Amino acid sequence: MTPLYHDFAGETVVVFGGGAVGSRKARGFDEAARVVVVSPDFDERLPSPDDPEAERDTAIELLRAAPDADAVAGWIDRLGPALAVAATDDAAVNAAVESAALDRGILVNRTDVSGGRDPGSVVVPATVEDEPVTVALSTGGTSPALAKALRERIEAEIEGAGEMAALSGEIREELKSEGIPPEKRREAVRRVVRSRGVWKGLQKGRSNGRQEADTVIEEVLDR
Repeated sequence: MTPLYHDFAGETVVVFGGGAVGSRKARGFDEAARVVVVSPDFDERLPSPDDPEAERDTAIELLRAAPDADAVAGWIDRLGPALAVAATDDAAVNAAVESAALDRGILVNRTDVSGGRDPGSVVVPATVEDEPVTVALSTGGTSPALAKALRERIEAEIEGAGEMAALSGEIREELKSEGIPPEKRREAVRRVVRSRGVWKGLQKGRSNGRQEADTVIEEVLDR
């Protein structure tokens, strides 16, 4: 499988199954897309559609229904998702979701299988974010526990990466506008992002990181 990032802005993700797995999948997409969960029951981490006092996440719509394998295709046609997630405890229903999605050229994530996948199937990775940096990792669906453990390790390793990304992007554009040759620009930015002094400076604040970076850049440009 080839890792890709996909923008779901303005798209619908439909999740069949409202249990623990379906809830986790739904909440993983709620900031990126309109999410519809189709299930006869819902995990406690999802607000009940029958409770008028429940706080609702406007990005997640809950539909109380229990479509059998024969009815799944109709639901997909009505909802028109960009991604269908099969997260029920019924293998036949999950297989129907997968089949209907693939027949229609829709991406599908089936949660009850691991290893090799059909073309059009996707594995939803564990992610670590420090905006604008996003790191995604996957074990091919074979070990969610390992993916979670690796995510926790990476979280500690990339602390401050978002600030470094913003700073190095700013420096790159400044050097380009000043007419610095491409080779020198690349070397300067490379030295900045690898400098322990710059990373430590950023921990104290953007201005400290910038001062450390300017020192590194001067050394490169004076060579």
